[in-house]
Amino acid sequence: MAFPDERITALWQAMAECWARGDAPGFAANFSEDCDFTTVRGDKPPGRAGIADGHAALFRGAYRGSTLTAHVRQIRYPHPDIATVNAESTVTGPDGVPLADTHALAVVQRDATTGRWAITAFHNMVPLRGNRTS
Repeated sequence: MAFPDERITALWQAMAECWARGDAPGFAANFSEDCDFTTVRGDKPPGRAGIADGHAALFRGAYRGSTLTAHVRQIRYPHPDIATVNAESTVTGPDGVPLADTHALAVVQRDATTGRWAITAFHNMVPLRGNRTS
């Protein structure tokens, strides 16, 4: 069985596309219903609905009109249906000025019934300057 890296990286691409549209429900659709999500501030929104609500507020506020550029840096498969993902992202304002760099460690799992991959745990943080892996 080939490992589905492209299906996993597609989750980050979909998040970036939804971010650019300000589509919070679409952004949150990449996460499982009960995702364990930690924001850069350490907040813990409750599952997919909480992720959607939090991002809707961001898209209406400080990040209105911004874009997200995401780069999956590493995928590791401790089990064929589970992957850990290290990803880095940059949020850029509508004026082209970078607003934030983030790093995330995520757990992505394939649903045995549907075959769909979704993010089940996501810990987002802002790294110290100069600590990017790229």
